[in-house]
Amino acid sequence: MSDHLKALSDHVTEKRGGFGIGAKIAYGELTLTATPDTIIGLLKFLRDDPMCRFLQLTDICGVDYPSRAKRFDVVYHLLSLHRNQRIRVKIEVDDATPVPSAVAVWPAANWFEREAFDMYGIQFADHPDLRRILTDYGFSGYPLRKDFPLTGFVEVRYDDEQKKVVYEPVKLVQDFRKFDFMSPWEGAKHILPGDEKAAKQ
Repeated sequence: MSDHLKALSDHVTEKRGGFGIGAKIAYGELTLTATPDTIIGLLKFLRDDPMCRFLQLTDICGVDYPSRAKRFDVVYHLLSLHRNQRIRVKIEVDDATPVPSAVAVWPAANWFEREAFDMYGIQFADHPDLRRILTDYGFSGYPLRKDFPLTGFVEVRYDDEQKKVVYEPVKLVQDFRKFDFMSPWEGAKHILPGDEKAAKQ
């Protein structure tokens, strides 16, 4: 598989290298890096080039690095069923610079970009309907940013007893924050699921 990835990497960098495209193979996957002004041209090339044929967009997601000047990575995951290959394309962007929308390249990018906008505040230029998709109407802030506070906000839910939508302060349930760092292979005192079968034999 690494020979195929190397050939694909060489092909892309040869054809698109003048546009600031970088390539790296790590953990059995090829990752291309681009810039916001070259991303649409690269995505179209990966879709249309006969050596690539990445016809499926499987995901667009954001990654937050608050200590960087360009704090966000926008990551595109593409699939070529014809070549039986996957590829990842990344760009770096700050929170003020819009990223060109990929909806014209793949209509499936619509909701992925809306999710990245809703969760991270990443702007997508020329998006046909860039509005929140997961959070409530009037929600302020971007929940997946590393600096998003966990308290001081309200959540909306339907209360079945009151038969209406209610607004409540966000609560952090501490029951899910108890961690047992003891390895089960080092003599845990409790019986782990499935171990009861071994004890009977």
